[in-house]
Amino acid sequence: MKKYMSFFKIRFINNLQYRAAAYAGIATQFFWGFMEILVFAAFYKSNADAFPMKFQELSSYIWLQQSTIALFFMWSLDSDLLAMITSGGVAYELCRPMDLYNMWYTKNMASRTSNAMLRCVPILFIATLLPKPYGLIMPTDINLFILFIISIILAFLVVISFCMIIYAISFFTVSSMGIRLLSASMAEFFTGAVIPLPFLPEKIFKVISLLPWASMQNVPFRIYSGNLRGNEAIYTILLQVFWVLTLTAIGKLLLNRGLKKVVIQGG
Repeated sequence: MKKYMSFFKIRFINNLQYRAAAYAGIATQFFWGFMEILVFAAFYKSNADAFPMKFQELSSYIWLQQSTIALFFMWSLDSDLLAMITSGGVAYELCRPMDLYNMWYTKNMASRTSNAMLRCVPILFIATLLPKPYGLIMPTDINLFILFIISIILAFLVVISFCMIIYAISFFTVSSMGIRLLSASMAEFFTGAVIPLPFLPEKIFKVISLLPWASMQNVPFRIYSGNLRGNEAIYTILLQVFWVLTLTAIGKLLLNRGLKKVVIQGG
């Protein structure tokens, strides 16, 4: 465990150096979140009762989404790992006396966590200062907040486990660009990054809510905003646990098969 913690610490500290990019990201995410809320506000003025989420719930959902985008954004895959697989540099990783899956899993967790820490607090702080219903509401139910913490951790693990599958599939392709574009595009829609999933037609929403993408950002944000409560919230958390275990098992299986067939050329 100590060796994996060392990798986590090294990658975490290394990513904290890119503060200029973080400042630009804060401005971008705050502007994007504010514009998105204003667009939804125009629709809500026509008939607020026609929407599956209250406007205040939607505002909280959007601010949480923008502040934690580094945790859940599927486009931000580790380019170094993908280049290492394509170029054959993975041979150096195989020489290390540790499990490759766990090592890459740890590195990905560190990268996303460090990037999120630089952006999360400033955006959330500003969002809480905005007037209702445009700002972020503070949690009033301690039980719901505990479920939110559990859910966002599980959502983060689902994202990492899903990314590990993409890395594993890259062993079987000449270029990782195709699988990257396909997986990121699908995740963009099915996770609720484009539009919150409850806004989809009911039949489509019921199907998508069972898929692994729905167990990512969709669940913790809806729990925090109060859109998911009680037994329904507990059910979605159990579904998150299922997808963490399932995706991890699939990722390890694919990676082990890829390593058995990998051919590395060069001196």
